[in-house]
Amino acid sequence: MSDDRKPQASPLLKFLVFIIDWSKIKVVSSVFETEQVRFHFITKARGTASSEILDLLGIGSSEKAVVICLEQEVMIPLLLKEVRNKLGVHNAGAGIAFTVPLSSIHLPVLQVFKNSVNKNTKLKDLKESKKMSGEIKHDLIISIINQGYSDEFMTVAREAGAAGGTVINARGLANQGPVKFFGVSVQDEKEIILMVTNRDKKTPIMQAVSQSYGINSEAEGVIFSLPVDILTGLNVNIE
Repeated sequence: MSDDRKPQASPLLKFLVFIIDWSKIKVVSSVFETEQVRFHFITKARGTASSEILDLLGIGSSEKAVVICLEQEVMIPLLLKEVRNKLGVHNAGAGIAFTVPLSSIHLPVLQVFKNSVNKNTKLKDLKESKKMSGEIKHDLIISIINQGYSDEFMTVAREAGAAGGTVINARGLANQGPVKFFGVSVQDEKEIILMVTNRDKKTPIMQAVSQSYGINSEAEGVIFSLPVDILTGLNVNIE
């Protein structure tokens, strides 16, 4: 007797990133716990923007939390809705959220999400969602520079069209002691700068900061970008 059952399709996964005020981190964590989000990471950062509009969106100058989670595309609207509800739709400084598509993932991790399709009751009750991916309108510019250059870096970025950024302190590691990779000192203290921008502004911003703070500068910057297919404010939809 043949088995005519169709093989279970692999779930479409995305990185969902929240940038919020550090004081609101428990709100996101509580939603993740309730909705059984399995993979998420939290780091402390600081905002660089200062305009009233950006402060209202939660990406102004203050202590920030960057929360990165891996989740099925079908669950992302639910997570955004629950976070918004807990923050309050009129909550100034609620923050922003965006998603980055994946190109591939380790098979055992993918299997965890395959198994969760039949276990998560809320996921069962969700109607088949429309495909959220569409025309890419935004990009995430990631810059890794030596510590101490972020303020100057952001001045150049703003002049080229950037609205603001979020800075994470980090440290490079190598497996054989201090080394240089493309001339960059791997073990120096670093600053990672995240900037979400309209796609038409990406190239001028990257060209400007690369010219002043690229690999051949004292900042030894490594600058690249990733596509952002969803961008939303947590108290208002930016798009």
